[in-house]
Amino acid sequence: MGLRLADRLSAARHRRFVGRETEITRFRTVLTAAELPFPVLYIFGPGGVGKTTLLAEFVALCAQTQTPAISIDARNIEPAPDAFLNVLTSAMGLVPGESPVQALAAASRRHVILLDTFETLAPLDSWIRDIFLPQLPENTLVVLAGRQPPSTAWRADPGWQSLVYTLSLRNLSPEESRSYLLKREIPLEQHQGVLDFTHGHPLALSLVADVFAQRHGFRFEPEATPDVIKVLVERFIQKVPSPAHRAALEICALVRLTTEGLLSEMLMMPDAHELFEWLRELSFIEAGRLGLFPHDLARETLIADMRWRNPDWYAELHRRARTYYLERLQQTQGQEQQRILSDYIFLHRDNPVVRPYFEWQGSSGALADTLRPGDEPALLRMVAQHEGEGSARLAAHWIARQPGGVSVFRQGLQPPAGLLVMVGLQQATAEELNNDPATQAAWHYLRRHAPLRPGESATLFRFWMAHDTYQAVSSIQSLIFVNMVRHYLTTPGLAFTFLPCAEPDFWAPVFAYADLARIREADFQVEGRHYGVYGHDWRAVPPMAWLSLLAEREIATTPLAVPSPSIAEPLVVLSQPEFASAVRDTLRDLFHPEALRGNPLLRSRLVVDRVGANADEARRVAALQGMVKEAVESLQQSPREAKLYRALYHTYLQPAATQEQAAELLDLPFSTFRRHLKSGITQVVEILWQQELGGSEK
Repeated sequence: MGLRLADRLSAARHRRFVGRETEITRFRTVLTAAELPFPVLYIFGPGGVGKTTLLAEFVALCAQTQTPAISIDARNIEPAPDAFLNVLTSAMGLVPGESPVQALAAASRRHVILLDTFETLAPLDSWIRDIFLPQLPENTLVVLAGRQPPSTAWRADPGWQSLVYTLSLRNLSPEESRSYLLKREIPLEQHQGVLDFTHGHPLALSLVADVFAQRHGFRFEPEATPDVIKVLVERFIQKVPSPAHRAALEICALVRLTTEGLLSEMLMMPDAHELFEWLRELSFIEAGRLGLFPHDLARETLIADMRWRNPDWYAELHRRARTYYLERLQQTQGQEQQRILSDYIFLHRDNPVVRPYFEWQGSSGALADTLRPGDEPALLRMVAQHEGEGSARLAAHWIARQPGGVSVFRQGLQPPAGLLVMVGLQQATAEELNNDPATQAAWHYLRRHAPLRPGESATLFRFWMAHDTYQAVSSIQSLIFVNMVRHYLTTPGLAFTFLPCAEPDFWAPVFAYADLARIREADFQVEGRHYGVYGHDWRAVPPMAWLSLLAEREIATTPLAVPSPSIAEPLVVLSQPEFASAVRDTLRDLFHPEALRGNPLLRSRLVVDRVGANADEARRVAALQGMVKEAVESLQQSPREAKLYRALYHTYLQPAATQEQAAELLDLPFSTFRRHLKSGITQVVEILWQQELGGSEK
């Protein structure tokens, strides 16, 4: 007898399956265990993330181990106990009226019940948890898969807490996504564009690949694939209750963080509480401390659909959001004003010019602060590290003379994470200006082309950098730019600003977008290093006119005619064993930069995400050293892992002459020391590996 069509379909789907090694390994371990470690495996994740596909792989594993598997799609079940039991009876091949619970109890072999789209059985949640599952024999494994995490009743019950293993299913990693695209024969040169849009979301990858299969010579652009967008939107939101609900969802996709007040203002309705609560319950909407925000792909999908389907409405929502933020800017100050500015700038993220130059995922908890006693040594070391001792002496000069112009970016109690030194040129004496090539050139330009009038001021953003990444794209760099904008909008009498860059060509596209002109006459050198300068005359284009100009560019679909940034070197996507080996090499060579220059981690996502794709090798080496040190030092936070930290510290951070001496310093037998060291290295590899993948799963 030949293969059934179902068998051929299953084989074809399996050939295209990629990733999910953690989940599959976990399931295989449980499936083959002599005794089940837990009776319920609960998998949850947004629509289209691959839950159904993963369950199909679980069924295939059951077949390989000759374990009977009962697979049920809950969408075909009326949410009532009798209906549920009837469907289960049929799926098990029992005669009507026969008890599936008794049949499972009488079976000598292990059985697996896989229940997909569990969210549709929400009315049965308590019955399944409190009545059905407790009746099952201990040799039955139940796999529940749905969009929502386990309800509070599951998590609060002391019994179920130890009997349910929860897996949060996330998007595929870049390596897994590329593997899938290769299997679907997508041209290599189009992989990055597809990944930028899909963020590794399995359904999106599959739909985009289908478009390639149907259209010869197709070049992927989100707005050019409305059919894909339509399927994604339908899968995410299914059927919204009303036009107001759809508008609320589109607003949530457009803005960085959605609050009830913002929703009410943008919808022009006095009470948006019901809509806000509805958003909060959606599986792809997450609730943060400051508001709601959607899953990355949901945001991309909804925005692309809205821009294609109703560009006028898209523009109108942008206008309403800008109006809301501008009003809030006038009502706030300090950290709250900084946050509102971040929200305002986020509106520009869909512009193809701006997007590559901001770290849109936040500032890693960093905040702008004033100069504090004791800050100066760390700040000067930062400047010396990135620009040399000559620049550090100039920084000391301006910090001493204009301390009010210094912003320090901090992450909790950690050392300063970034620095912005703003020099008020009109406040400086002629001698002070002439002592610094940067202020001398800027002042000369002002006197010749844009002299200040009484009551006017000019600012040179003399030093700006992140501790680890200097001026590369990063969360700190983005926060520095936000504070520059804050300075533009809140400084009375501001006439001119100058912004020097170590790599002026790299910033040309986004600075042209922001109406900053390249002022070569104001360029300068310090110790042979050249800095290119951009500037803006705020008398010619005042802040409000500038915001209006940016508003026009915000929703433009055609990029400005500016030089393209340099092409970034491709990432190296290491396997886990290769990655672990490279981390061990880094630990060994931690204080030998020359030895690290050939380390493949310098071109990994781990490092490139920290320093930016255009960072030079020296900055990549410094970033790699810093990240490995951070991973080692993080072990101090756990009393259980502190012993691992001490072994690593005396081997790599402050190494003893030999490992035997390190063991003696710690008063440990050498075998115990070696065990601690090995475990410590494993922990450091795991910490960095999760950063490389962009997050971990439970």
